[in-house]
Amino acid sequence: MISQFFVLSQRGDNIVFRDYRGEVQKGSAEIFFRKVKFWKEDGEGDAPPVFNVDGVNYFHVKVAGLLFAATTRANVSPSFVLELLQRIARVIKDYLGVLNEDSLRKNFVLVYELLDEVIDFGYVQTTSTEVLKSYVFNEPLVVDASRMPPLGPAAIFRQGTKRMPGTAITKSVVANEPGGRKREEIFVDVIEKISVTFSSSGYILTSEIDGTIQMKSYLTGNPEIRVALNEDLSIGQGGRSIHDYSSSFGAGTVTLDDCNFHESVRLDSFDIDRTLTMIPPDGEFSVMNYRITQEFKPPFRINTLVEEAGLLKAEVIIKVRAEFPSSVSANTILVQMPLPAYTIRASFELEPGTVGNTTDFKEANKRLEWGLKKARMLSSILSELHCRYRNILKEAGPVSMTFTISMYNASKLQVKYLQIVKKTKTDNPYRWVRYITQANSYVARNVPINGSGVSTSKLNFEVPTMLKFLLLEVKSPYFLFLILRTTTGQKALIMGVKLSSSELLGE
Repeated sequence: MISQFFVLSQRGDNIVFRDYRGEVQKGSAEIFFRKVKFWKEDGEGDAPPVFNVDGVNYFHVKVAGLLFAATTRANVSPSFVLELLQRIARVIKDYLGVLNEDSLRKNFVLVYELLDEVIDFGYVQTTSTEVLKSYVFNEPLVVDASRMPPLGPAAIFRQGTKRMPGTAITKSVVANEPGGRKREEIFVDVIEKISVTFSSSGYILTSEIDGTIQMKSYLTGNPEIRVALNEDLSIGQGGRSIHDYSSSFGAGTVTLDDCNFHESVRLDSFDIDRTLTMIPPDGEFSVMNYRITQEFKPPFRINTLVEEAGLLKAEVIIKVRAEFPSSVSANTILVQMPLPAYTIRASFELEPGTVGNTTDFKEANKRLEWGLKKARMLSSILSELHCRYRNILKEAGPVSMTFTISMYNASKLQVKYLQIVKKTKTDNPYRWVRYITQANSYVARNVPINGSGVSTSKLNFEVPTMLKFLLLEVKSPYFLFLILRTTTGQKALIMGVKLSSSELLGE
């Protein structure tokens, strides 16, 4: 049970507001936005999705740059309300095609009609787009999608003629094409969010994939759909491993820890040939959710080195290496690293020939940011930090990374074919399948080196094609470092191993 529902813009403007029970004061939207906006001033980061102010529970999610929020004084399940807000946003997007401030303002009559059918006196009735089509009769006003700013990873598919057309994310499920026709097409997205933690030496400590297969159908008559996955797909820990790194994109052995399916999916032949059969409902829905915790080949390798460069000064070297084929492109790459709270300033130095990269030192929250326009096989950055106090090595890091990679998935889960049971032979609907990989939690721990370690004031990670010889150097009694010396005499730290006293004595 909820008392109020409202949608706010990034500026705090009230776009949609509906009070169902009258139990919460009218100025709750302003109180909510002020609390969310100034939450960072308390040094606690972003506002949590659920918080309480003066006995009122506030719930919110951020979708397409808009804040979908609900209030109540009752003790309700937070996960229930957050899921409800996500579903309301999805229903509105199904009807409007485009979810932004402009589309909400132009279609406010339709939006309020949807809200009255979804929620009655604070109680949820239905969030199914297919069911709502029997009760909602207003037609949406189409918003020009070409003027939309790219708000999400799916926007990358609007670029170029060889990509999937952008109608996958800007088309209403109820509106027809110009001329009264309706284009027969179906979209299938395999979206994976990966979480990886690298040790200071570059080894993988933890790795996990949270994936989903989403479908959005614009087929008339609700025909039967068959989606075939990898034939060697196995579920459970008893399956075979996916440690084979021979191909990071081609179909291969896939082992899922667990998975669940939409209520419309029939699993009659899933155990035999890994085929999912369903009659898709209207709108966007998740066909299958799955999770993988076994080791997989990460798309990026991150190495970080923090070294004292003098009194109250340190140097940070960050190396990012792309592990996917050159035919695959990564977008919206951002590398971040927290710095000590007493950092005064930071200067940056990119490797020669770098184009389109951005660097910034966020003085307000003491964070280093490095934006890459396009991932190369090897990219590196050098940053010099100036601080007021010591202990720089202990308080810097770890490095985190966010990115979006199109037409790539780390799990190797593939849609082998998408079959539509057609009523007539003349029907030939369009079928679109795409793959999206995003970073959920991509973290690398840094390697601290003090003055008694490696005495290199500047390291260059640009590895040449020809290496003259390997040189082993020991400059600390408890650290062994493997050094590559190039033909020009430059040094690059490749690996650091901590040794015990017994190993040094040969015991």
